Amino acid sequence: MIGLISATAAGAAARARLAAAWPERTRVYEGPVGDAVRAAFAECEQVVCFLATGAVVRLIAPLLGDKASDPGVVCVDEGGRFAVSLVGGHGGGANELAREVGEVLGAEPVVTTATDAVGIPGLDTLGLPVEGDVAGVTRALLDGEPVALDSEVPWPLAPVPFVAEGPSRVRLTDRAVEPGPGEVLLRPPSLVVGVGASRGAPVDEVLELIHGALKDAGLSARSVAELVTVEAKAGEAGIVEAAVRLGVPLVTYSAEELAGVEVPHPSDAPLAAVGTPSVAEAAALVRGGELLVPKRKSTRADGRPAMATCAVVRRPARGRLAVVGLGPGARDLLTPRAKAELRRASVLVGLDQYVDQIRDLLRPGTRILESGLGAEEERARTAVAEAKKGQAVALIGSGDAGVYAMASPALAEASDDIDVVGVPGVTAALAAAAILGAPLGHDHVSISLSDLHTPWEVIERRVRAAAEADIVVTFYNPRSRGRDWQLPKALAILAGHREPTTPVGVVRNASRPDGTARVTTLTDLDPATVDMMTVVTVGNTATRDIAGRMVTPRGYRWQEETK
Repeated sequence: MIGLISATAAGAAARARLAAAWPERTRVYEGPVGDAVRAAFAECEQVVCFLATGAVVRLIAPLLGDKASDPGVVCVDEGGRFAVSLVGGHGGGANELAREVGEVLGAEPVVTTATDAVGIPGLDTLGLPVEGDVAGVTRALLDGEPVALDSEVPWPLAPVPFVAEGPSRVRLTDRAVEPGPGEVLLRPPSLVVGVGASRGAPVDEVLELIHGALKDAGLSARSVAELVTVEAKAGEAGIVEAAVRLGVPLVTYSAEELAGVEVPHPSDAPLAAVGTPSVAEAAALVRGGELLVPKRKSTRADGRPAMATCAVVRRPARGRLAVVGLGPGARDLLTPRAKAELRRASVLVGLDQYVDQIRDLLRPGTRILESGLGAEEERARTAVAEAKKGQAVALIGSGDAGVYAMASPALAEASDDIDVVGVPGVTAALAAAAILGAPLGHDHVSISLSDLHTPWEVIERRVRAAAEADIVVTFYNPRSRGRDWQLPKALAILAGHREPTTPVGVVRNASRPDGTARVTTLTDLDPATVDMMTVVTVGNTATRDIAGRMVTPRGYRWQEETK
């Protein structure tokens, strides 16, 4: 929850705008400012104060405890010009909150955290437990000194300007080692602990078994991602509490699923009890990986039979592929989610001209793999291959990546051993429609006139179907130097079902500084004025030109009333 506090009328107005934008994320604090700040500081994860920074500093100074637990605090000035990340830039998320507040209020985010200011992710913001000389190694990065990355376990990280060798080092490892001088350890969540237990097994026995197995194998408990067991043990108190104390989720699988997993040490006892010859090993191996600790039993001081078993598996790193739509070209139509994915990616794959659009948004150290027109399938294969290496990859395309763009070739190449995230974008059809008026107010369809990937016979059949169904049509890829007859042919098909005065919108480079737009008619449109940077939207029989704007009503009653 984000607490909102103001002291003046102008501050209250800005506060109200933020509360309206984030109704489920915010809570407004009224009353004396000092009391409000103290209450919000104690009750909220983050606080936005519409006050002077000096006043906020004096108010929160007695409340500050530890940067890992204090809320992030952002100050917005009286004029609403700046959103200042004051406290908790990383741990409290104030840096990102300042950017979000700035986007809502039109304020400039002010971030003074050194790594954020120069675009380098903080080592404590990579989403992994961190140990060692974080301040010293971060200072070396900021000073441009060589910092080496030693990835004992591949894991997708945000881009950091690491080198092959250097006096300072970041070590990505799940081993139980101590950081040396000038060294930082990052703990990837690479370990899965399978657990089996008899009814009533004490939590201390389960935990002692797990910690002993990890210690003997030289593994760090901070890299344990989850405890896993059979569904029949989902409510077993000792296992449930062990997961709570370790701070990891408890994941269960059916006995049938576990029974199909090949394990080195099957047993008749669990088969009779829960329907699978293995619980600990099978649960740990069910999603693949390397068995580091085979099944072992707990020991009891009183010599009675063991009540718990465990096994430890290192799962392979899952790379991450974000397929990102950049929108139609204008920077303010690039979504915040797309910006976040671009900054998160350590590898960027894209068409060279699209890379140029967003190069300034990338973090230092991002590896860029760019290519020219006609290499779409090659880019898709490259992006998937990089993700399979355990990298965090962004594959970019214009508009929405799923509309005549990179999502479909990428997903055709992707397998289930990587995580794929789709990031929607504003399509050319939508950007053009917003400029034209409301041509897509009723049913509509987009059709590409390029026969590079689709035979013209198929395209023509689709155009004819849209014409007969009286659906608004937006044509992508309408005309190029070597392909100039398809648009006249498509327009002729539509003209057989629509009046010559049917409005047609022609938008080139929608949303860009050199963009143009006009509304003409089916008869008056000159195909020679159209190129590959243009989208052509042809209205249906209800579409009207109203004050130069193209409008398609949602219902046909409006059409009858305006005759």
